[in-house]
Amino acid sequence: MKCPLCGSAEVSLKYRIERFTPPFDIHECRACRFQFRDRAGLDAYSYYDRGYYEGGNEFTYQDERRLEEASRIVWRARMKRLKRRDRSNSDNPSFLDIGCSFGGLMHVAEEFGYTAYGAEVSDFSGGYARERFGKERIYIGSIEDTALPDGKFSAAAMIEVIEHVADPRKALTNIARAMADGGVLLVQTADMDGLQARRAKGMYHYYLPGHLSYFDRHNLNRLLLESGFRRTQFIGGVEFGLLPKLLKSRASFLRFSEYIKWIRIAFYHWMSKITIGPWHFTSSMVMLAWK
Repeated sequence: MKCPLCGSAEVSLKYRIERFTPPFDIHECRACRFQFRDRAGLDAYSYYDRGYYEGGNEFTYQDERRLEEASRIVWRARMKRLKRRDRSNSDNPSFLDIGCSFGGLMHVAEEFGYTAYGAEVSDFSGGYARERFGKERIYIGSIEDTALPDGKFSAAAMIEVIEHVADPRKALTNIARAMADGGVLLVQTADMDGLQARRAKGMYHYYLPGHLSYFDRHNLNRLLLESGFRRTQFIGGVEFGLLPKLLKSRASFLRFSEYIKWIRIAFYHWMSKITIGPWHFTSSMVMLAWK
């Protein structure tokens, strides 16, 4: 077995994840420290049907349509900061949401002056987004193989998406080619070198059936630069402040006593900002990359 990121044969079994049916193995490359699920015989993009969004599968995600109004608080905070970092100076800026789901973030991007496009591997959620935005603005299929237009996008986002991608090098090279000069890409994923992941080991909650690629901040930085981006910035946790998180969380509270959760949310948010030398105190990260 070779590392799908760097091609090294220095690969070893790291964990066997047995809390799902069927169990699966996580391997690690000793050369670049990339962790990955074995792709052999795996239909990597078969998970994302209706049951993935509506809770019918063992491996599921939230249906953003149920929390769209609350999510808009966070989406606005993200787009406000992303637009500030957009250096493309385009008169007609375009935004690409990679893993656009049902299109909620795209609507917010348009409030900030972008023409929004989406890329989605799921026929179910991508089909819904096409009803909202039109077929020509939603690309359905793997981001590795999607025919994106050259130099079009001033800003793009991969929010908890890159871990689902089977060939992240091919995907990021494709995205970099589609970015305008000075355009900015936001990537949010787990930092597997963070203390949170190190302490939890094989029980870390990010080890999920549909998560194929696991980065740390060092190899993700290298990959972005090798894929065609000229500059990167690591941010511990997320790139926006605490208040939008707190306001969004209220949407799921059923009783006043649940506001006690704000203490945990605030503690995690501030701990995510602590990076001392090689140590990142949580495993939540954002990486920004400029074309």
